[in-house]
Amino acid sequence: MNLLRHSQRDFAARLAAIGAGSSLFDPTIEERTRAVVAAVAERGDAALTELTERFDGVHLEPEQLAVSAAELMAASLRADAALRSAVKEADRNISAFARKSLRKPWTVLNSHGAIVGEKYDPFQRVGLYIPGGTAPLVSTALMTVTLARVAGCPEIVVCTPPGKDGLVNPALLFAARAAGATEIYKVGGAQAIAAMALGTKTIRPVAKVFGPGNAYVVAAKRLLFGRVAIDLLPGPSEVLVLADDSANAGFIAADMLAQAEHGSGSERIWLVTPSAPLVKEVEREIVRQLPSLSRRDYIAKILETGAWCIQVRDLKQGVDVVNALAPEHCEVHTRQALKLSMGIVSAGAIFLGGWSPTVLGDYVAGPSHTLPTGGAGRSFSGLTVDQFQRRTSLVEYDRPSLVRGIGGVRAFAAMEGLDAHGASAEIRFSTATRKKGKR
Repeated sequence: MNLLRHSQRDFAARLAAIGAGSSLFDPTIEERTRAVVAAVAERGDAALTELTERFDGVHLEPEQLAVSAAELMAASLRADAALRSAVKEADRNISAFARKSLRKPWTVLNSHGAIVGEKYDPFQRVGLYIPGGTAPLVSTALMTVTLARVAGCPEIVVCTPPGKDGLVNPALLFAARAAGATEIYKVGGAQAIAAMALGTKTIRPVAKVFGPGNAYVVAAKRLLFGRVAIDLLPGPSEVLVLADDSANAGFIAADMLAQAEHGSGSERIWLVTPSAPLVKEVEREIVRQLPSLSRRDYIAKILETGAWCIQVRDLKQGVDVVNALAPEHCEVHTRQALKLSMGIVSAGAIFLGGWSPTVLGDYVAGPSHTLPTGGAGRSFSGLTVDQFQRRTSLVEYDRPSLVRGIGGVRAFAAMEGLDAHGASAEIRFSTATRKKGKR
């Protein structure tokens, strides 16, 4: 792990460099992604077949892209009791959390006595990306599809990369279907985002695209924003642990190693603490725990390039560092963790105390684990069920309330020189139209 101390003369500059090392805005990745998006826009299904063979190592004709009923049945038959139980447990907590977050319609009388308000409708067709690769994220199916189902979206489209055998991980298939997916396609990477956003003969376009992914997936979402609605920019995993000398070094090391094992090569992990002894203890724990982990080769690379121990002057400076880095996951292992966390305003999710490891949020706690990364937390929140709802404002005036509001309409129309605007309200009081109705 790399070490940065607050006493170093270039502390601020080096901290800024650590936070800027995200793949979200890599120009090379953006250029390659732009070419993928253009190929799908121009050649549709043919491009999907070509790109799937190039990036996933399997040739699939357009008619093979959709997961069949037979494949779904096979996945269901293979789902053992442990998988079924885990899916049920996670779905229960995710659904309960989501129902609390649903936006509900409301109305109120404005100063004119007119009815104004909002209504919320589910997006009618949504597209969800589920990462595959070296670690098919079964949990992500639940953390995205379940929210769409609770919101009431009637068409829930899932795209996920196939294996070299042309199939999707059966556990992921089972979870996606159990959560409420209505269509599942064997398409991954930036080409999946382009297909859902732009549409092809096989995959009809969606209204909004959701879900995490690698740097190319995130770049595609950025490039297609405006052609389709986008949730947020969740890229490679991050965890930051803010700790004092009361923290358990073994817990911290285990949580950092867990988030480093995803395998994209762009994961980032940070320990922020004023305690020099804790830094040394965590480093020793990492050395002790790493050899027993199956994905230790992936983790070792991240420890070398994307892992930092940042020794701060005090916890106040530690909170400032958290807000500067805007981590996806932030664990607070300190005395009075809740009180301290009130100052953290840019993390995707906050986990309080030594008994709240990030893995609970990854799998079963309830909030979606689809969170902003790469500093995007300064501008974006994590995925919530209300992002699957489309807001529409409502306005209902009657004659008395229009009488009370006409003065303001006249004034604004005159100031802006838009006489047709004013006339569209005035006409309702003209003698020529009065007999045709009061409303």
